[in-house]
Amino acid sequence: MPDLSLCLEALSAVTGCNVQQTTALSQLTPQDIVNIVALKEFYKQEGFKELEYKSVGTLSLRDSDDMDLYSAPPALKEGPSTAGPDASMRATVKVNPQEFFDQQYDYDFTNVKDGDKSFMRGSEQYVRPCGWSRVALRVVGKYDGGEAWLGTGSSAWPVSYHGNNMDGTSGIILARKESTAEEPGFLDAAAASLTTGETRGRGVYSTPDVKVAEKYCKKFKSQVDGNTYKVVLQNRINPEKRQQCQREGYCVVYVPDDANDVQTRAIVQESLRPYGILLKRL
Repeated sequence: MPDLSLCLEALSAVTGCNVQQTTALSQLTPQDIVNIVALKEFYKQEGFKELEYKSVGTLSLRDSDDMDLYSAPPALKEGPSTAGPDASMRATVKVNPQEFFDQQYDYDFTNVKDGDKSFMRGSEQYVRPCGWSRVALRVVGKYDGGEAWLGTGSSAWPVSYHGNNMDGTSGIILARKESTAEEPGFLDAAAASLTTGETRGRGVYSTPDVKVAEKYCKKFKSQVDGNTYKVVLQNRINPEKRQQCQREGYCVVYVPDDANDVQTRAIVQESLRPYGILLKRL
């Protein structure tokens, strides 16, 4: 496992919180991490500027590249909303490393090259995160229904990677339609999206390819060693909840127009389960 302080910095980068170590109970679970990242992207896509998350507080949805973890960016009040920032400090949350991380499943892919090797998770190809180091999250025994979702068999969920800025605004648009009867309308919508740049599915995006996720990932400069790192979430995605996008290499979990905040969070939790944080030193 990389230095613990570096891992906490990575969590801070992806959540926008100040994540600290504790020996007491964690305020965040691994599931909370992917919830926060996915919901922040979704509500930003919807035009909001903040997210209220239980156990964390109010989180700003403002863009921040090359994040300085030790600055005090503005947080925002009661959300989602369109209010502007106030002078609040970044939310501080604490996690217990013993109950949050699972070192036995850490894996260093930094110098791994798979070449023509093929790996499967469920019935789909698993593109391993070569070039990255994986910090495993403690998720075994945390979900109902056993661990089949996390395995390698036919009932396992496929692997999904999540970069912080995958909010559907970069042409990651429209689910692929299976019915040929819907194809003309789909083509019209796709053509419109090329000219307006606004057409996109209302939902949470991810990708089975870590190289695609890397394009959208969060970067941060570490005070542990002075290096800059990229960070990506490695998840499993429920194949019954996601749809493939027309743009190859992307998938979307749709959120209905009439879904409220509680329902939106439930959709994320039913669809995405995290099991690793990936780090790459620049």
